[in-house]
Amino acid sequence: MARDPWAYRDVAVESVLDPATGRLRIKPVAGQAYATSMRVQCAQALRDPARHPPGTRFLIRAKLTDRAGGAPYLYAWHGDPVRVLTAREAASFLDEYRRRRI
Repeated sequence: MARDPWAYRDVAVESVLDPATGRLRIKPVAGQAYATSMRVQCAQALRDPARHPPGTRFLIRAKLTDRAGGAPYLYAWHGDPVRVLTAREAASFLDEYRRRRI
């Protein structure tokens, strides 16, 4: 089945240290339509602490999905381009996101 490009949206995410496992995980940045506790399935390279330290923010193309009726999560195809965001770029993206929501 072909990938539906209309289902994917730009989402700002950030890497955080998971206190339970001590490994990096990716979560949506606050201020969007997604809960910050929502899981994000994406390329493993984003969770590599040698490449990106905790707190790094990314702009990814993701879609909301669930597996076999489980909890919803964001899915980003591993082959899509990912952009590392500076603090200013992240703030600008979130500001623009809020303007589009009104």
